[in-house]
Amino acid sequence: MAAPPPSSSSNCCVEPATSPIFGGARKTGKIFEQPHLRILPALRRSQGFALKASMGSPGFTQQLNKSKLETLSKAEDRCDIFDILKNRFLSFKSKYIENVEQFENLAKAQAPKFMVIACADSRVCPSNILGFQPGEAFVIRNVANLVPTFESGPSEVNAALEFAVNTLQVENILVIGHSCCGGIRALMSMEDDANGSFIHNWVIVGKNARKKTEAAASTLSFDDKCRHCEKESINHSLVNLLTYPWIEEKVANGKLYVHGGYYDFIKCSFEKWTLDYQGTKLEEDGRIAAKHKVLWC
Repeated sequence: MAAPPPSSSSNCCVEPATSPIFGGARKTGKIFEQPHLRILPALRRSQGFALKASMGSPGFTQQLNKSKLETLSKAEDRCDIFDILKNRFLSFKSKYIENVEQFENLAKAQAPKFMVIACADSRVCPSNILGFQPGEAFVIRNVANLVPTFESGPSEVNAALEFAVNTLQVENILVIGHSCCGGIRALMSMEDDANGSFIHNWVIVGKNARKKTEAAASTLSFDDKCRHCEKESINHSLVNLLTYPWIEEKVANGKLYVHGGYYDFIKCSFEKWTLDYQGTKLEEDGRIAAKHKVLWC
């Protein structure tokens, strides 16, 4: 039997051929491009997909159609997500245009008064909580808002500290912790001899805060211990900041101030305190003296 003629709506021609199957023979077709037409590879692939689907069982065809719809749905979801970001950017751009002189000045240089060290948790963005505007704060975020000691060696935290303090010459360093911190829970729940995962190797920076918490809050529940450690680790980071010679020198001379902050996003409150350098005796037990304590609620 001769192969059926090509459809009038098709942009290709079919060359008949035979292929033996199970001892018999059936006609097969090979698709060629017309010399005067240019067919995109994606279109050819989709035509081949449709051909294979038509040769399968009805159930198989329905499965392929369902898979295709799910893929399209996921693609649309991704588009929706970036549509939201696009709209947010355009909203920001309108503010940019309204304050173009300010942004032109920022393009030339930055002179923030604050360096902020905050947790990477998606719920505690310091610019949202404290309303920092472009150019006001040099920010670095990491798991559990930890600061390694100067002796710990290079890290992204001390690189940022060096740039902020020595180059930008910020006047304030603010370490912000928060409630329900997953990094602190990891610190409090890890075994001392646990295998070194990336998280374990990082949060171990706060091991002294954990030891002080275990000593001071041994009778409390695990959740309460974690809450205690969330604040203790902030003070531990303030102590570690003073291990950097160029930070301690500026703090001692009153050219740089080191602060702690704690954001409770369940109560929507914020505690702030400042390290009292003169009253802090680091050589004794590493505990800090604090001043200018305030609670915003």
